[in-house]
Amino acid sequence: MWMFDYLEEEINAIIYREPIEIKLNDKVFFLGHGDGLGPGDFGYKILKKVFSNFICKWLFSRIHPNLGISIAEYWSRKSRISNGIKDDISLGEKEFLVQFCKAKLKESKINYFIFGHRHLPMEVELNKQSTYINLGEWVNYNTYAVYDGETVTLKKFNQV
Repeated sequence: MWMFDYLEEEINAIIYREPIEIKLNDKVFFLGHGDGLGPGDFGYKILKKVFSNFICKWLFSRIHPNLGISIAEYWSRKSRISNGIKDDISLGEKEFLVQFCKAKLKESKINYFIFGHRHLPMEVELNKQSTYINLGEWVNYNTYAVYDGETVTLKKFNQV
């Protein structure tokens, strides 16, 4: 969230701070991190507003990197500890992002919604033409998605 323009300058990466909609072949993708989308998660939405505030970002940039990393690690641990086992359980239809996807489908045709915010690998069929995929993460699940030109599949990397 506060990486500023580091990746753009260092490796010429394109960073999208909001979800994007793109078309590949004949499929429409809605891609984003997934944070703050859908109903609920109000605590995170407030925290995101604080963290994305220009003054807060400016103040953070004035802190020594060692202290800044310590603060970031503290917030990350606090988030994981407060969510605990909740993060490892799919909430099915009650997932905020599933609800977001279903609402978005009322206004546009999207074949694949791909997010990562939940850190839990999920593949949820929304209807015959649309699927929500949550990529998971690399610490516990080693999951990623592959688009073969026709379909997106959630896969698991197995070390040899």
